[in-house]
Amino acid sequence: MIDVQHLTKRYGQHVALDGVSFSVKAGEVVGFLGPNGAGKSTTMRILTTFMAATSGTARVGGDCVFEQPDRVRERIGYMPENNPLPLDLRVADYLGFRAELKRLAKREIAGRVSEVMEQCGIVDVAKRFIGQLSRGYRQRVGMADALLAKPKLIVLDEPTSGLDPNQVRSVRQLIRELAGEHTVLISSHILSEIEMTCDRVVILHEGRLLANGALNDLMTKANATVTAEVQAPLPEVQQWAAELALGQAEIAGQTDGYVRCQFAGAIDGSACERVFAAANERGWPLRELSRRAPSLEDLFVSLTQEKEEPQ
Repeated sequence: MIDVQHLTKRYGQHVALDGVSFSVKAGEVVGFLGPNGAGKSTTMRILTTFMAATSGTARVGGDCVFEQPDRVRERIGYMPENNPLPLDLRVADYLGFRAELKRLAKREIAGRVSEVMEQCGIVDVAKRFIGQLSRGYRQRVGMADALLAKPKLIVLDEPTSGLDPNQVRSVRQLIRELAGEHTVLISSHILSEIEMTCDRVVILHEGRLLANGALNDLMTKANATVTAEVQAPLPEVQQWAAELALGQAEIAGQTDGYVRCQFAGAIDGSACERVFAAANERGWPLRELSRRAPSLEDLFVSLTQEKEEPQ
């Protein structure tokens, strides 16, 4: 559905995108990640035909976004983060107007507007002015707009921004229901949401592609964490942690005489056993010993730190 090859975008001397290449298959839900300034918004604007690239190619459904922008727009439903909604229109009227702009057949508009309002949970505010709605409801209106023309590709920029936990769960469920029938590309800073919603991730950093693949496969590059709290003098614990050599250790003394140790990179399944045996050998009381599996945040930090290490 999406094929990006060697995409580059320059603003004068600043390189926003530097030879980025990735692809997304039809029906996938893909998280598009990166810190501020990574190039996410630039890539999304290029894919949605709002911006030209300096070089490289980008195709949606086989059509070039530069040479066949009208055909590409017919395939895309786009919800930007700061959704520019007209505050003086009622929700149903706005969606009906948008349906006309998207060239839906007149006989289909009323039914389709009702469908997307039901999908996005905004039937109860259909007759209210958009300016009267909370930010959460405005996000839902933007989502409904993106779904109107039954696009093959749905691009969502920070779709859960400003939503309460119940609304976030509802949007997450909606996105999962879209998978298969639609391809969904989601940009978000909330890594836990991406982890719960997406099967694949594309990570950009400083305009370059850092990772692209199935989430489970990429997780093997992330660091698990082993946490232990032992009762012992801080200098002795620091020496003990260095001797264990389980990875990067963060050590902090507690107010009750215990010392908390966190070992990042302790992915060996025997790490907890080694910590327990080493503490038991010294006769140190051990009140906590746990291993936390890596999260998407761990993967992101691991990859970006690796990228920023001096060559």
